[in-house]
Amino acid sequence: MTKHSFGPFGITTGLTSSPESIDAARAAEELGYPAIWLSGGPLPGLRTIRELVEATSRIKFVSGILSVDSYAPEDVAATYAALEAEAPGRFTVGLGGAHGARPVATVRDYLDQLDGVPKQHRLLAALGPRMLELARNRTAGAYPFLVTAEYTASARAVLGADKLLAVSHLTVVETDAERARAIAREPISFFVTLPGYAANLRRMGFSESDLTELPDRMVDALTAWGTSEQIADRLREHLEAGADHVAVNILTGVTGPQPIEQWRALAPVLL
Repeated sequence: MTKHSFGPFGITTGLTSSPESIDAARAAEELGYPAIWLSGGPLPGLRTIRELVEATSRIKFVSGILSVDSYAPEDVAATYAALEAEAPGRFTVGLGGAHGARPVATVRDYLDQLDGVPKQHRLLAALGPRMLELARNRTAGAYPFLVTAEYTASARAVLGADKLLAVSHLTVVETDAERARAIAREPISFFVTLPGYAANLRRMGFSESDLTELPDRMVDALTAWGTSEQIADRLREHLEAGADHVAVNILTGVTGPQPIEQWRALAPVLL
């Protein structure tokens, strides 16, 4: 895997083994998106990844992320090996989710047990400088989420020029500012309660009152919304700041259906 093998834009979404998810993955592939970064989803996630790869023909999948607290390294390595034999280059292992007292050490120890997955086919959901350094030294690169373009520039400085930097960015295909911000505030209000995300938001300059009140300027800094063209311009700010790839994380304000129509609306300006 070269660091540019995902193309400039992909998709972040949660998929399962359901027929609806399989159809959504195929729709994304038909629209021309080069990669799906899998978020969330119930266990067993490894089986789901295998079924998604088998149900499609060329689109790439990245586990974004497999929690090192939930998946045994030998199971992850076995899944990677099986998929690499069947569909070479279509699955990259994205890792993170260490929530204990020593997250960097936990992920480092996990990587020590993951020899079955080559360095160039694993990424870290890194935010802080120490995790970014671990991503630089032990993996193909980093996959940060809930960040600004200014953060992207600083992450590139830590990673260096030859590492993959893929950013997942919240996106609302909605031109009404009040509605778009309301849709975005719901997930942001959850992530600010997680210590790692809260700490990174503080590093990016957001105050304690910002984390509590989620003002418009904070929501706008973390979310791309508006017309397709306005969204594309916002997402390209990450590329201009040093990202190799932006995974578009569509928010609709409703649960259930995959945002295929939004993927379709953005495809002409992103692909």
